[in-house]
Formats: sequence, C-alpha cells, structure tokens
Amino acid sequence: MNILSIQSHVAYGHVGNASAVFPMQRLGVEVWPIHTVQFSNHTGYGAWKGRVFDGPMIDEVMDGIADRGVLSSCDGVLSGYMGSSDIGAAILSAVKRVKTANPKALYCCDPVIGDVGRGIFVRPGVPEFMRDNAVPAADIVTPNHFELDYLVGASTSIEAMKAAIARLRGLGPRIALVTSLKVNETPSDQVDLIAADAAGVFRVRTPKLKLSINGAGDAIAALFFVHMMKTGSAAEALKLAASSVYSLLRRTEEAGAREILTVAAQDEFVAPTWTFPVEPV
Repeated sequence: MNILSIQSHVAYGHVGNASAVFPMQRLGVEVWPIHTVQFSNHTGYGAWKGRVFDGPMIDEVMDGIADRGVLSSCDGVLSGYMGSSDIGAAILSAVKRVKTANPKALYCCDPVIGDVGRGIFVRPGVPEFMRDNAVPAADIVTPNHFELDYLVGASTSIEAMKAAIARLRGLGPRIALVTSLKVNETPSDQVDLIAADAAGVFRVRTPKLKLSINGAGDAIAALFFVHMMKTGSAAEALKLAASSVYSLLRRTEEAGAREILTVAAQDEFVAPTWTFPVEPV
C-alpha cells in the first residue's frame, strides 16, 4: 500500500508528518511525505524556527512524483495542517491527480482548524477552505469535537453528535472519525471517539489521561486511514486506531515525556498494550 501524506513537519518532536509517517510505515505502508511547513519544533513551545511552504512547491514535488510514473500505484492521500488556503488548493490538485491516475484511491482529510481551549489556531481563510473545499472533496474525514462543531454545528449529546456526523457525511465524505469527544453522556474521567460509515455509527470509550500533548490527532488520523483501507470497516479501524493511540499516550504519560514516544513505543502501533471494545450507538 502506498500513501501520499501532505502535511506539516518538524525536525524535533512529533507532529504532522513527523507523527503520522512512521506509524503508517510501522504498519507496512509505503509513505510518500510532502511537507507543507518545515519547522524546528511544533508551535506549542511558543518559539520555533522555519517556514511555511507555498502551493507551487507542492505542485512542483507532485510533478516530480508524476514523472516517476507512479501515481497509478498511489492508494490514498492523507492531508493534515494546511499553512494557507493556497497550500490547500495545491493539496486538492494533488488529490485530483492521484484519483485521475487511480480512481480507486481514497482521500482522507484531517481538517486541522483548532481545539477546545485553544480555539481556532490556523491562519485566516484556512477554516473556510476546510469547510467549503477540502471536506467536500474527501472520502474520509477525521475532525476533533471542536472541528466538527465548526464544520456542521454544535453537538452536546450523543443524538446531536450522530445528527452532526450525518450532516458532515452529507457534505461529501462517506466515512468520518470524531476524536476528543465530550458530550453530556461521556463520563468525566473518560473520552469518546466515534466513527461512522454505511454500516452505522460506532463508539470507543477510553480513560481520560492527564497529559496535554501535540501530535496525537495526526497519529490517529493516519492509523484510522490505514486500518480503514485494510479492513474496509469503520468500526474495526476505530477499535485498532483508538487502542494504539491510547496505549501510545499512556506510555508517554508514564514516562513523563514532553513529546509523544512515537519511536520508543512503536510496538503500540502493531499490538497495543491496552485494547478497547467498539459498540454501536
């Protein structure tokens, strides 16, 4: 399996492609990464060096890949943080090129916009581009709860969440994963994750960890995408991805690490220490 992953990258730590590429490789996937930014570290540190790339750079790299004659062997495209709507347009152009070469290829959009507590943290124009262009073009979307609310309206109960997911899928994506979910029915010491496809809506509930760390959303989007492509089941992909990311984060919390233990705890991607059941909702 070959996946083109277009998102941010950091030299130190694990966010964007630095969080998503290795887990997919660990699952036996060949990954072709294109970076939308190259930073020294993620912005959560408050200071960083580097730069945001532009759309023409992404087009140029895509031209080079196309010159190798391999686009027909690309099985999917994964996108995450977009530094600007200009980059977003280049990503959608890349998706179109891949799907022209391989009509069976899937596009998974992680619509990075913001999060609870932080609000919107991307550049002006990017949230609207996600809502109006990227999400409708996607086969699979993986918003967190905050991003789902931005895209299709607030959801504070499980029934409202199911309705919101239906509205989200109505925009174009056939499959959705919602992470960091807290509704009225979610116990205070738990976190919900919900996935939906043609077979139904499914939930995994995991203990709430105390750590606050960057990059987990990038990892779970990548894992869900790979497992979805391998199994064809949102329920199964949800169970496998949620168990791996919880186990990864718990190992990180126990170590007191500032960055996710993507490499040190890599076995969690293949055989998670803690597993959780999936249930229909």
